[in-house]
Amino acid sequence: MVGRPPLPDDVARGGARMTNGWGRTAADMLDGGTPNELLGRTSWTTGFETLDATLGGGLHAGELTLLGGAQGLGKTTLALQMARSVARSGGRAAYVCYEHTEEELLARLLLMESGLLAPFDEPLPRHALRGGDLSPDDERRLSEAGASVRKYGERLRLVRGWGRSGQGGLEAVAEALDGAALFVDYLQKVPTDRPGADEDERVTVVVERLKDIALTRDVPVVAIVASDKSGLASGRMRLRDLRGSTALAYEADVALLLNDKMSVVARHHLVYGSPDAARFPEYVVCTVEKNRSGRAGVDLEMRKRFSHGHFEPLDRLVAERLVDDRVYVD
Repeated sequence: MVGRPPLPDDVARGGARMTNGWGRTAADMLDGGTPNELLGRTSWTTGFETLDATLGGGLHAGELTLLGGAQGLGKTTLALQMARSVARSGGRAAYVCYEHTEEELLARLLLMESGLLAPFDEPLPRHALRGGDLSPDDERRLSEAGASVRKYGERLRLVRGWGRSGQGGLEAVAEALDGAALFVDYLQKVPTDRPGADEDERVTVVVERLKDIALTRDVPVVAIVASDKSGLASGRMRLRDLRGSTALAYEADVALLLNDKMSVVARHHLVYGSPDAARFPEYVVCTVEKNRSGRAGVDLEMRKRFSHGHFEPLDRLVAERLVDDRVYVD
């Protein structure tokens, strides 16, 4: 039969088990546990209850999640906060960043931890994270933040992305993941072994590699993706507006798109003076635009507390009508 590879010599006929990379029979797989156990998925919490519920428990092994949005909407903050939640809940995470050093990521994490520990206090001053003179209160809060990070710090690895050939540091991290959720900040900066290729080709190589890591290492992979010019000019950013090839939309299992609430809320909420309109600028809308294993087209809102280095963990469904309700559905 044309196009069908021959079975290896040691694969027996007559109902015997297939071996040597030819998969497993359904019967053999059922021998590994009950159907309920076999169908259960390992989940890693994002730290946001409504988002976890929408995703069916959180981030899942073998899935690639893309996180996109315009600059300044908190993509790095959200991804780092998710990685913190994974580690804090007992899992392990590796945060590979091509934008910031490990020290800068740790400073962000300490600011985040301090803000979450004392959400109604003034944020730690920036100089507190750069070794400046501290007041006794700032010294206490920084010490408390450090003690909190130490409780899960062994399970959260911060990595400065590097490499000029192959996948650089990404390959080394993939080899050492050993069950850790992988966060990549950000996808377009991951080096490839095709330096002369255009961006679409490079993005295709990287996104396919990230999906392969998720599947072969059986871990969730979350990658921040930059916006194309079309996304910056449009009223509401969508999956189609992410920078790179169509492979992004094809390979992703989950796509989370961030938009400023003030920019995407329907006009009548502003014109007719919704009682909550004054607080719209405080929120980012996170749209679950693609979700292969659950609901898509779900709009959540998260309150920005960027001076404290985090989003409030109490996310909720958006009550108002938003502009451009069309979403990408796989």
